[in-house]
Amino acid sequence: MASFHHCIKSGKKGSAAEHSKYIMRDGKKYQDREDLIASDHGNMPSWAQNDPFAFWKTGDEHERANGAVYREHEIALPGELTPDQNKELVNQLVSALVGDKPFQFAIHAPTAALGGGMNTHLHLMYSDREDDGIERSAEQTFRRYNAKNPEVGGRRKDSGGKNSMQLRDELIAIRKKCADLQNAALAKHGHDARVDHRALKDQGIDRTPESHLGQARIRSMSKEEREQYSAQREFA
Repeated sequence: MASFHHCIKSGKKGSAAEHSKYIMRDGKKYQDREDLIASDHGNMPSWAQNDPFAFWKTGDEHERANGAVYREHEIALPGELTPDQNKELVNQLVSALVGDKPFQFAIHAPTAALGGGMNTHLHLMYSDREDDGIERSAEQTFRRYNAKNPEVGGRRKDSGGKNSMQLRDELIAIRKKCADLQNAALAKHGHDARVDHRALKDQGIDRTPESHLGQARIRSMSKEEREQYSAQREFA
């Protein structure tokens, strides 16, 4: 059943390379996870030589203290769509949400911890630093932007200079765009299901939103607790 889940996260200096390994299921730490079904990357600067891990590792080293090296869209993909149809949808989401910024994505399809079925979702990592056509070294790319002399500073961050109201309106527009693309894909492939990016209250639904339990919390539940929680969701 299609349901809307879209959250935007950010990763501080020192966390990007490890998160890249996580979404790519790369290394001994993640080798037992066999849920990666597709991945890709793009828009890397020339110095990264089309290697996203090198890009994130360099960002971890040279981004300013407490700065965000990456941002991430985590998006649930419609279970009604086939793997190939979801890959087509993901390409549309990448184009719409990232544009020409450096990115890396992975599609995971683990078995849902509650209720069975597949929990297909997208991890879309991207750098907020825009390409302005100026060739920079690896270190310079992550320096602070210099508005008067862009060639001596780093790439400008897209979120720079925006107030809280602008960022809020931008987030709402992004979530709507994400829902619109999913609904267009569902309609294209003959499904009646639709998703809605709005809060339950704004949809006219009088129900308390579900809390996201997380895999660790679910694993700690007994079989009876899982069955009870799943039954409550059925009739919520």
